[in-house]
Amino acid sequence: MITRTRRRVGIAAALFSATALVASGCSDSGAETTTEQGFPKTLTLAAIPAENSTDLKASYDPVIERLERETGATVEFVQASDYAGVVEGLIAGNVDLAFFGPFAYVVAGINGAQMTPLGAVVKNEGTPPGYQSYAITRSDNKSVNGLSDYAGKKVCFVDPSSTSGFLYPTAGLIEEGVIASGSEADISAAVTPIYAGGHDASALAVKSGDCDAGFAFDTMVDKTMIDNGELAPGELKTVWKSEMIAGSLFAANDELGADAIAKLKAVFSEGMNSEAFQADGICSEECRITDERAWGVVPAKDSDYDGVRHVCEVTGSEKCRG
Repeated sequence: MITRTRRRVGIAAALFSATALVASGCSDSGAETTTEQGFPKTLTLAAIPAENSTDLKASYDPVIERLERETGATVEFVQASDYAGVVEGLIAGNVDLAFFGPFAYVVAGINGAQMTPLGAVVKNEGTPPGYQSYAITRSDNKSVNGLSDYAGKKVCFVDPSSTSGFLYPTAGLIEEGVIASGSEADISAAVTPIYAGGHDASALAVKSGDCDAGFAFDTMVDKTMIDNGELAPGELKTVWKSEMIAGSLFAANDELGADAIAKLKAVFSEGMNSEAFQADGICSEECRITDERAWGVVPAKDSDYDGVRHVCEVTGSEKCRG
């Protein structure tokens, strides 16, 4: 077990702009620094980019403004370099709110982070919170038409802590008999793994031929990269799709207390969506949140992520142990 002191060192290394966080020790949680609404005067919200974003914060601006209106707190946004940094920050008490992929949320809990789901993002109003992992290759690659063809190939994963970019792909490769388990040794024995660092980076590496095949989440391939011109329609082909994965979510550090968390749950379930943002003048037109470009947030509970825990059991991946 990493000691609390070591975790504070970890957050300094892992989080962008972490110096100020470490210098302050933790977010303001004392009674003398509480807002009228019962929140610390400063709330720290941490997230990592799903793609190579130079302005991740902008995609969270509506969320930040809503939080500041409802809590009376100043929200400090921290862009972390990886999932582990956010987990370390939660455990150390330096992060109050976090946006997680489902795998990172499960691993954070395994590693001792005490937190409560506030809500999961959905692509569009009325749709369930979830998405799929895609196995992709170039459309002109005749040698790859399914996961069984990944054997012996250079394969781009996203990040060892990515749900749709590593964990579910690993489970798929096990089911196809390509790899024996989710251990790094077994993966490397069957394919040449490359960790691209982002879903867009994985897709671009496949497009360029740096990887024979790879993985990325569905809308990154189907919409985001086509809309921004990084991919042409039909340039990549999808040769496998995972089952539906529970959606990425916002979670609160339990150190905030039950009353504050109950208020935050209400804020996220009722006020964190495009229509509510427009109704309250936070956005002048349709606006989407996070770099998943979600319509908004709907209620979520911890048991929604039992499917991820099951895949961890199937793969036996050491990544599930943090």
